[in-house]
Amino acid sequence: MAGTIIISDTEQGIRLGRWFMRHFPGMPMRDFYRLCRGGQIRVNSSRVRGREILNAGDVVRIPPTIDTYRNPVKKNEAGDRYSLEDLEQLRQCIIHDDDDIVVFDKPAGLAVQGGTGIRKSVDKMAAAMYPYDKIALVHRLDRETSGVLVVAKNQMAAQNLARAFQDKTAHKQYLALLMGGVSPTRGIIDNYVIRGAVITDPSQAPDGLRPQRAITEYEVLSTAGDLTWIAFSPQTGRTHQLRLHSAQTLGAPIVGDALYGGDMARAPIMGSIGPINRLFLLAHQITFRHPRTGRLITLRAQVPDFMMPVLKMLEFQIP
Repeated sequence: MAGTIIISDTEQGIRLGRWFMRHFPGMPMRDFYRLCRGGQIRVNSSRVRGREILNAGDVVRIPPTIDTYRNPVKKNEAGDRYSLEDLEQLRQCIIHDDDDIVVFDKPAGLAVQGGTGIRKSVDKMAAAMYPYDKIALVHRLDRETSGVLVVAKNQMAAQNLARAFQDKTAHKQYLALLMGGVSPTRGIIDNYVIRGAVITDPSQAPDGLRPQRAITEYEVLSTAGDLTWIAFSPQTGRTHQLRLHSAQTLGAPIVGDALYGGDMARAPIMGSIGPINRLFLLAHQITFRHPRTGRLITLRAQVPDFMMPVLKMLEFQIP
């Protein structure tokens, strides 16, 4: 007996043949076209040729003989693996979408860029969600960091946004919970990072290694005992910049940062809360000019579920 599948918003605009290859990657194309010619594959009860463009809400008829080709997990060019459910979950994270950009509220634990050993990443899944656009990353977040991530859909948007980040006309604000006090309560950190360490003098760098200048503006928002709720505005975008500046410059690692804070950052906090295994760093807000219209846009991420109970207990406010 034949079954049906309703096309989701995630798959809007994909061609029928490509849609079948996602759902049934083991099926040869010759078999797919044979089933189309025989009327066994239909869209909205109508016969198809196989190159039709699907819209959200379309009903695709699936012949019973096709189940032998079913495989719900797609393997992409880089060897990463993700499911259609993963795509739908990422779609639920979209906070802005137009012809030039898509902006996600990225969850903690999801890699931004694919690579060896990475099962799923924003760049690969966004390319699958928008098959007729040229997806390009214009900035990045650590895998452990949650929050606002802007992705370009075409070359013009990618070039204009990359320039905005380089020229510092795009502004980002992060929120973090630190284990330790911070004094003074506001200021600008201006030093250098190299191989996971902070140095104040570039001449201190080992021969052959080039330190990178790292600048971060910060302001303490609230404190409770040894915990500090802080806002960061990075002026540069070095790898792990905020984590390094917290742990090694301010002397107060971000809660949950096992890499730079060790046991101190993972210790139980406020007594009734157990050990922390997530990074309390949120890319909370970003302001930039739209790459096509020039209109100023400000977008904010939601505080993730794992942070909210702690912040409520401490009575820390979200700015």
